[in-house]
Amino acid sequence: MLAIHFDADVNPVTQNYLCHNLSQAKKDGYAAAVIILDTPGGLLESKDKIVLCELNAKVPVLVWVGPDGATAGSAGVWIAQAADFLGMAPQTNIGSSTPIDSGGTNIGSDLRRKLINHEAASLRALAQSHGRNVQWADRAVRVATNATAQEALELHVIEAVAPTLPSLLDQAGGVKTKPRGYTLELAGAEIHHVHLGFFTRLLNTLIDPNILPLLFLAGLAGIGFEIFHPGVVLPGALGAVALITALFGFSILPISWGGLLLILLGVALLVVDVHVTTHGALTVAGLISVAVGSIMLFQNAPGYHTSKPLVIGLAVALGALWAFAMTKAVQVRHRPVAVGPQLIAGSVGEVRGQNLVYVNGELWQARTPGGEELHPGERVRVESLDGLVLTVRPVGSA
Repeated sequence: MLAIHFDADVNPVTQNYLCHNLSQAKKDGYAAAVIILDTPGGLLESKDKIVLCELNAKVPVLVWVGPDGATAGSAGVWIAQAADFLGMAPQTNIGSSTPIDSGGTNIGSDLRRKLINHEAASLRALAQSHGRNVQWADRAVRVATNATAQEALELHVIEAVAPTLPSLLDQAGGVKTKPRGYTLELAGAEIHHVHLGFFTRLLNTLIDPNILPLLFLAGLAGIGFEIFHPGVVLPGALGAVALITALFGFSILPISWGGLLLILLGVALLVVDVHVTTHGALTVAGLISVAVGSIMLFQNAPGYHTSKPLVIGLAVALGALWAFAMTKAVQVRHRPVAVGPQLIAGSVGEVRGQNLVYVNGELWQARTPGGEELHPGERVRVESLDGLVLTVRPVGSA
């Protein structure tokens, strides 16, 4: 028996993990696979692909909502109802399957009606084909009905309440599943557990909508720094890694291109304000553009949205940092010139050849006030600059 632990959101990363293990179960010789489920839900497209993987698995697929405290919410209800045998730990719940938008609010009326009718029919079909409560499945979508483990058992939403996984396997003994007709004989089966690996959890973390805009901005900043300061290498390398990671996340989650363009516009305005005197007007406009773009970025990804307080806080922090940098830049621009040919008078140099003097790291033509000859190796002090010729006097002379 292969026990696949699924304790994450439903998205393309976790979908690949689950589908891969379901396909491997048959190849590795397991008699059945059980999904240990604890999820708040996630993306509808990923949910549909997981359901297809369950229905097409070459071995019986059981689902156990557990351990105690776990939930099968939203998209997790479909994963549960697609199982050949479904059980729950005593202190768990299932339900709340009404589709919502990325901000956690209701979808607009026309789209909402179409989407709810479609999803309700999908869940009813799963429940009916597996011999479960069709009316409850419909209500789970239309009115976000929930059920505890015991209520779900009484309503025939599930087949068993089991405090442990071995207990679930014992209760499944001798059951003939619908619609695929497997006869389960799993009591006492040896259980091999698989969990979300480090790399999968890392990828799952990197597609957090609160992290992706930051990675994108960090990537642009790092590459921009390398362009204006070639040879530093490290900022450019880290920026490239951050940008590629952000693009990976954008390719997984359905993004709003309008939001992405607003972020790019905001970055452009911040850069322009460094070179144009606008008294901070472009900086303010750029920060607003970045903040609004970050909030809009995942409007097409139900269950995935950017935290508005986080975006506003980051915009304020970025604004403060940018204001500090701009202030320092203005101060540097107005600072008196500290180096240059006009400040060479008084410097001490060395004669390197006939009428040539090495001063402040540069080689100059030179002469003495009285036309005296200069000797190589002699130390001289610059008295004045006439065009590109220095007037010098040997050190120690009156």
